[in-house]
Amino acid sequence: MRRTALLACAALLTGLLPLASASAVAAADPAPVPVDRFEGEVPFANPPAGGIFTWGGDTDDPPTLSLTARDDAPEGEKVLSGTYDISGYGGFTHDFAFAEPAHDWSAHRGIRFWWDGRNNGQKIAFELKDGGANGEASELWTTSFTDDFTGWKQIEIPFTDFTYRTDYQPVGGIDHVLGLTEMWGYAVTLPVGVKGEFAMDAVELYGRADQSLRASVVTDSAVHPVREGGTAKVRLTVATTGEAPLDEPVTVAYETSGGTASGADYTPVKGEYTFPAGTASGTTHTVKVPTRKDRSAEPAETIPLKLTVTGAKAPAETPQVVVDAHGLPYLDSGLPVHRRVADLLSRMSLEEKAGQMTQAERGALTSAGDIAAYDLGSLLSGGGSTPTPNTPEAWAKMIDGFQLRAQATRFQIPLIYGVDAVHGHNNVVGATIMPHNIGIGATRDPDIAYETGAVTAAEVRATGIPWDFAPCLCVTRDERWGRSYEAFGEDPALVESMETVIQGLQGRADGRDLDRDDKVLATAKHFVGDGGTEYGSSTTGTYTIDQGVTKVTREELEAVHLSPYYEAVDRGVGTVMPSYSSLDLIGDDKGPVKMHADADMINGVLKGRMDFEGFVISDWAAIDQIPGDYASDVRTSINAGLDMIMVPYAYRDFRTTLIDEVRAGRINERRIDDAVSRILTQKFKLGLFEQPYADTSGASRIGSAEHRAVAREAAAESQVLLKNSGGLLPLKRSQKVYVAGSNADDIGNQTGGWTITWQGSSGDITPGTTVLEGIRKAGGEVTWSKDASAPTAGHDVGVVVVGETPYAEGVGDVGNGNDLELSAADQAAVDKVCAAMKCAVLIVSGRPQLIGDRLGEIDALVASWLPGTEGDGVADVLYGRRPFTGQLPVTWPKSQAQLPINVGDASYDPQYPYGWGLTTLTRVPEGGTLTLKALGLAARAAERAGAEETGRAIVTKARLLVQQRIGQDVTASVAKPFAEADHLLLTGRYQAAVEKLTTAYKAA
Repeated sequence: MRRTALLACAALLTGLLPLASASAVAAADPAPVPVDRFEGEVPFANPPAGGIFTWGGDTDDPPTLSLTARDDAPEGEKVLSGTYDISGYGGFTHDFAFAEPAHDWSAHRGIRFWWDGRNNGQKIAFELKDGGANGEASELWTTSFTDDFTGWKQIEIPFTDFTYRTDYQPVGGIDHVLGLTEMWGYAVTLPVGVKGEFAMDAVELYGRADQSLRASVVTDSAVHPVREGGTAKVRLTVATTGEAPLDEPVTVAYETSGGTASGADYTPVKGEYTFPAGTASGTTHTVKVPTRKDRSAEPAETIPLKLTVTGAKAPAETPQVVVDAHGLPYLDSGLPVHRRVADLLSRMSLEEKAGQMTQAERGALTSAGDIAAYDLGSLLSGGGSTPTPNTPEAWAKMIDGFQLRAQATRFQIPLIYGVDAVHGHNNVVGATIMPHNIGIGATRDPDIAYETGAVTAAEVRATGIPWDFAPCLCVTRDERWGRSYEAFGEDPALVESMETVIQGLQGRADGRDLDRDDKVLATAKHFVGDGGTEYGSSTTGTYTIDQGVTKVTREELEAVHLSPYYEAVDRGVGTVMPSYSSLDLIGDDKGPVKMHADADMINGVLKGRMDFEGFVISDWAAIDQIPGDYASDVRTSINAGLDMIMVPYAYRDFRTTLIDEVRAGRINERRIDDAVSRILTQKFKLGLFEQPYADTSGASRIGSAEHRAVAREAAAESQVLLKNSGGLLPLKRSQKVYVAGSNADDIGNQTGGWTITWQGSSGDITPGTTVLEGIRKAGGEVTWSKDASAPTAGHDVGVVVVGETPYAEGVGDVGNGNDLELSAADQAAVDKVCAAMKCAVLIVSGRPQLIGDRLGEIDALVASWLPGTEGDGVADVLYGRRPFTGQLPVTWPKSQAQLPINVGDASYDPQYPYGWGLTTLTRVPEGGTLTLKALGLAARAAERAGAEETGRAIVTKARLLVQQRIGQDVTASVAKPFAEADHLLLTGRYQAAVEKLTTAYKAA
């Protein structure tokens, strides 16, 4: 039944009441207006359609929902029922259709519904969606009720009980007033950490709006910092739901009272102001609080402005004037960083130190005031945790609001805010999205790795964020891993060569550039061995390999997985993040040890042998995976060398437990001082004490043509030409091209996971150019048919773009609902197009796909990886604007049974070897063994002279010559020396590389 029909029914029922009853109702409250009856009139549907949908922090968190017939239903025959088992966050929402006007609830007193109580003592959050463009771009207003009863109970919530969720959206939001005239629905957040069932029925609006209940007084901010001797100005604004003028006067009595400041620090203020009847909603009065100079050095001091409101609802928080800290050595930017750190540390309490070691998820804050209440040192946005609207401006405002809260602490230590910007500022709609690391590894170009890091840093810092959880320095050894695309490749030498990205992010290795408005603190992750986990070893949910066990000898650990971290530390990387995975060193008899608990590796190797001077940040709630109770998790991780713990939801429990463990003597306070010193050092280097707020001067460059040009070049260089029979590529503008396949015109598939949301998603999720759009701009006549259903006759060549849909982390593990095969639809598109004409197949994916059975029908094959938002870069090489120069960063297997398969393996018989990559627009050297012998002599000379550029050019000539000889007849005797040659090239052994290529040539 349509919602309009429901309202008509309600009106009809009211009309059928006896006259006397109707008169009584009219004199009292109007009839309730149904919102949801749960009889099937509102569907289960996702925005922008109207309907009920679930959501959660990961794939296990969304509850199950159904419309269930129950004899005891409070209204009608059915109720909304469901089950839940939430580890992060989860619930459900009813959004009104975006295509329809928002609803006007301003005539009513509140909202009510029936809840089937379980008497479990759990709090259930209930939220309203007010104002904005639609239900997913609105303010959230929240309250909660406690399930402390059994059976059905009607929960009645006046609109005046709802408070504004500043943690969800920028401080100030859309208008910071519960207007009720443009409502987009409601949401229910279910309890975390317990399995449960629920049932709900008959959501409706009730009562008559009462002007005295609809008026409220709000302040412009909860915190008002002011320099000593300055005057703070607190703005008081009267607001009404529906924005109607006041019917009655509203009086605000104000008085400075309490706080940490003394009478010598400010002039006390006391008074009263009345907003008379008829005052327009939004009218403001300013209260001034003068402070005094006393010449002494002091920490920050607070002056609460107590407000007593008559005739309206008072502000949710008492505003505080904060007299800034002044005169203390740590505030002197002219002092060396180590002296500033030592001074500040000497003044801090254990509670303040513990707060600095705590990182919370911004969406999990119970209140923004918790930042000061718990002295929090850091916040983060997990994947998909964004302000509303998701714009650069909104990000900056949101983070500035959080930083303002930190100014209410004693030493005004700024927050360090972090995000996973792993291929550009992938959290923000409209940002420049780079190829994922696997594609950057395919470029073999350290300069482009640097440039992508520099663009990412500039866009991240322009939104007020100084810290990036990137780059991933994993060495991926098994393509079944759902994080394969986060790696630069399977060879540690390749990973090391791409670590120029660290300088792109941070600037010079000594950290002197970190305070620039276009640089961020980088994070080397995930220490150590995350790319080497064994298939089937994971114990996390349905994951098969991610977060599993890496079982290696100490020699293998050093050579493969630790090697990139030596390079990162030498490059001055500011933070390191341990892996979720476990390390099982063969021969040490310890068995698997969770990396977050591995003191030998973190304290002994990273901080000891490598002399890492930055700080170690945990992964998302990762200490929860350490065996033992929570107190054990905390002390084990801290004693192992972790300095800051990412506890998205448990920030209060963590801080309290950490303090208790120190006081009990189970964590040495020297360990705490070391951790906090490391954290403060990076905050000082970032210039956060001098400029905690966003410098948005570079915001206009986010997604700019200049930045997209870098991404376009990276995308072009990342394309690996695996096969090119008859020189089909590059295409000619004169050719009539038939384009098909699932990934030809899908920016979401093209950008992959970690794009806008954690898992990413298919579709038009952010501005960019798809491969199809790039082809249309670069070429001539183009026919587009996603499923190849359009007639194929009359075309010169087909381009079929196929591959994977987005995923992230263990959700993408093979065996966890994924494999390495093309979908049936993609296979059908390849078969149809390639049977009808000469064809080029582009595989857009985070890892190799098994296409050996179709190689014979494919004329040209390209590994496109996940090229990001700039499909023009792919078209550039297809049409010869740039040559194909990319090389395989991982081995391309013949079958899944071969996995894991990597360069250097004793048995090595792939479809295409590591390092393979044909070229176009470049003349392949002629000759045979004599030419290779001459190239070998030249390579030896270049190696002795330290001529890196010359040496690489010589080996490249030899590789191209050998590839031409091999053609598509890649045998095991050819593949093994060919792949090993590329590893030797990356380690600077040019002569040996040519010798290996010569061996491959002779075997071909």
